[in-house]
Amino acid sequence: MAKGYVPDEKIYPSQSYGKLSILDMLRHFEDKGTMRISDLHLKIGLPPLYRIDGKLVRLKGPPLTQELVEQLIYPLLTDKTLAKFQDTYSIDSSYQVGSIQVRINVFRERDGISAAIRALSLKIPSIEQIGFPNDIWKDIISLTNGLVLVTGVAGSGKSTTIASLIEKINEQFPYRIIMLEDPIEYVHQQKLSAISQRELGRDVGTFADGLKAVLREDPNVVVVGEMRDPETIMMTLMAAETGHLVLSTLHTRDAAGTLTRILDYFPEGRQSEIVKSQLSLSLKYIISQKLIPRKNGAGRIVAMEILNNDYASANLIRMGKMEQIYTQMQTKTQNRPDQKMITLEKHLAVLVRDGSIDLAEAHRWANSVKAFEDEMKQDN
Repeated sequence: MAKGYVPDEKIYPSQSYGKLSILDMLRHFEDKGTMRISDLHLKIGLPPLYRIDGKLVRLKGPPLTQELVEQLIYPLLTDKTLAKFQDTYSIDSSYQVGSIQVRINVFRERDGISAAIRALSLKIPSIEQIGFPNDIWKDIISLTNGLVLVTGVAGSGKSTTIASLIEKINEQFPYRIIMLEDPIEYVHQQKLSAISQRELGRDVGTFADGLKAVLREDPNVVVVGEMRDPETIMMTLMAAETGHLVLSTLHTRDAAGTLTRILDYFPEGRQSEIVKSQLSLSLKYIISQKLIPRKNGAGRIVAMEILNNDYASANLIRMGKMEQIYTQMQTKTQNRPDQKMITLEKHLAVLVRDGSIDLAEAHRWANSVKAFEDEMKQDN
């Protein structure tokens, strides 16, 4: 913790619970469960806000001041991280309390300092708990090379899905796994695999730096926290092409958008054509996901879109015909290794039909309302 700050000092005068320390606020995640309460937001001018089942709920108490925010946040940072924040105005960090690991983003805005704190249980959910619409995860963990992308908006459970896949590999294969994270979220214990988790800013400078080193460190599996720039994308594709299984994330809402986002990093020309070719050859799967409120009000459930990059899909990527990818996912849905695809709209229809989510929520979260309505007609 930063010098002069104490995490268990009771600072915030809440109406319901009396004075609370930042540790008290974080223990609320543990008491209620991270599947229900996912985030804590601290912003000047508002009381602390928890995200419960996807909705922001205010803690009863006075608005936060600059002094209160500093006294709540700074105890969670090291001296080095605090110094970096004062230089760069935005930092990522992590902290453990009880059975909860939290990911912290501290940033400056018009009113002063704000913080977004994401809670993650130290217990990694089993792959069966994630909610895959089919058993494609069995094919993924059996891969020895190629690229698997898990995508979605912030807070859609991407890190949890990847952690569950890695944990299943860890349980079944004697592999060397190297994870590049910003920051480390789930902590993996050594089982059959040997796992090294490296955090940006502490163990490595950038994802690209980490990837350059990884290729000399004899990994079987590589996790890249996020493909956020052209150099990282190129290095990730290279790692996937050279005999490694690589898992990474992107902030995109669907499979076709993921492919377009990657190519948008590279202007039209020779490099763009090279990336299309590399992507068509190295990509194995794209899993795009959203977390949807359950119909019974008990937390959220995942809805997935899955692209299996078969020969036809690879050919579309190579030719840049991303608009035809959706049709592939609509038609190749059989439980065969060369298919097992599903659109988000079809999975939403399945979840409505089995009573997991409400019809209105499915309409709200569908990428295409018309496609969802068509799926509902087919399912009925």
